[in-house]
Formats: sequence, C-alpha cells, structure tokens
Amino acid sequence: MIAPALQVVAPSGPLLRAEHVTIDYAGEHGTVRATEDVGFDVYRGDRFVLLGPSGCGKSTLLKAVGGFIAPRAGSLRLGGKPITAPGPDRIVVFQEFDQLPPWKTVEANVMFPLLAGGMKKPEARERARHWLGKVGLARFADAYPHTLSGGMKARVAIARALAMQPEILLMDEPFAALDALTRRKMQEELQALWEEIGFTMLFVTHSIEEALVVGNRILLLSPHPGRVRAELNSHQFDLGSAGSVEFQAANERIHRLLFGDAVFPSTLSTPAYASHP
Repeated sequence: MIAPALQVVAPSGPLLRAEHVTIDYAGEHGTVRATEDVGFDVYRGDRFVLLGPSGCGKSTLLKAVGGFIAPRAGSLRLGGKPITAPGPDRIVVFQEFDQLPPWKTVEANVMFPLLAGGMKKPEARERARHWLGKVGLARFADAYPHTLSGGMKARVAIARALAMQPEILLMDEPFAALDALTRRKMQEELQALWEEIGFTMLFVTHSIEEALVVGNRILLLSPHPGRVRAELNSHQFDLGSAGSVEFQAANERIHRLLFGDAVFPSTLSTPAYASHP
C-alpha cells in the first residue's frame, strides 16, 4: 500500500496584527504621545497581555484595537482587514462594572447587545442563559446589578461579552477594582473558561503577577510613551505557580526589563511566531 503524499500546511497568520503603532491624544498642555512604534501579533487562542506601568499607553492601545481611537501612524488589522471603527468582532470588558444598566436584570443586561444587533428575543434569551450558566450566575438571572458583588458584576460583564461571540475579547484591567481574594477567584474562572472555550483575548494589566498567571504571551511596554521593551512567553505559569522559584525569577526579570536600563527586545524575547508553528 502506497502511503499518501505528505501535504505542506502553511502556518496561519495572526488574527490581530499591530504594526508601528503610534498614538497621540490631546492633553491639557498640548498633544501627548501615548505609544510609539508598537508592534505585535495575536494568534487565535492567545491570551495576550499588554503589561506596563501606569501611563504607558496600554489601555489607549486596547481602545485603538477596539476602534475607538485612530493611530497617528502605523496600522491595526484584524483578520487582515484594517480596524477603522468599533465592531461586534471586538468586545471590551472594562474595569468599571457600573457599565451595567441598573434598570435591567442580569439576564436583560446580557441580552441587550444581542437584541441591539438584531437577534430575535428567544435566541438572545437562550444564549444569555447559556453564558450566565458558564460564569455561575444562572440563579441570578432575574437579579439587578445593585444587588451583586463586584465579582458577580465582573462575571456578568464577561458573560455579556462572550455571548456576542467576538473574534477577540478585549479586557482593560477588568479585575483591578476587586479585592485580592476576589481577583484571584476571577483569574481562576477566566482561566477555566479559556480552557473550556479557547477564545482569543487581549488583556491589559499593570500587575506583573497577574500578567504571568493570566497570559500565555506578554508584551512589555516601557514607561511613557509606551514602546516595546520585550515579548515573553508565559504559558508555563498558572495560579499554582505563584510561590515557585521560577515564578519569582520571572517576576524579577520582568521588573528589570520594565524599569531597568534600555534593552533590545530581540535579545530578550521569544519571537512572536515561536509558539505558533
């Protein structure tokens, strides 16, 4: 029997590509440069983290990916197409959970963007209930936001975002306002959801520890204006790694890269394509 010929499969390209992105915004005393010449690739299934100190432009960069801000220079492309405006293929979860309309129940909050997008009410309700079940809030479908804890509001925001089935989930420091124990629980739940569903995520944080446990790839941005310091793989870490020698060494190394002397990213990072043959 003749064995079938081997087929060469070309590697798939990135889902999201940022090239030479420079972003300015109007400040009190004139134009402020938020990021300068930033580039990175996000592949399907990535948990890609933008990490840097306050003021480095990471949230501004995420808003540009969301289509809310236009770069001064460079380009952002999703699925090969330029990002020019917000769209349902990119859903943002912010850290302010008061974004949930207080007059709508939990279920109605999750249904709202689905109905706004033209989905029929029965289908929207079914999808909302499915995702509320995924985040452990099925029993609270008829509750109102003011009756929920911060962690529960975070779950509603995540359920609402995932119910839209976006190409990429954009998370802007979503757990920053939570206490330490609730934040850890939400990190665990986000990891469990990712393992079950395999969605693609762009996550912003200024916490090195959170970046290591949430992400599988981390882009380090320098203090203002944000420039790429390095890109690192962190898939070997999870919440159970936090006390290990390796985790602490990675934490210290990232701190040095962020706040130490200027470095050349090529000497410190794993190429973006390394884990995506």
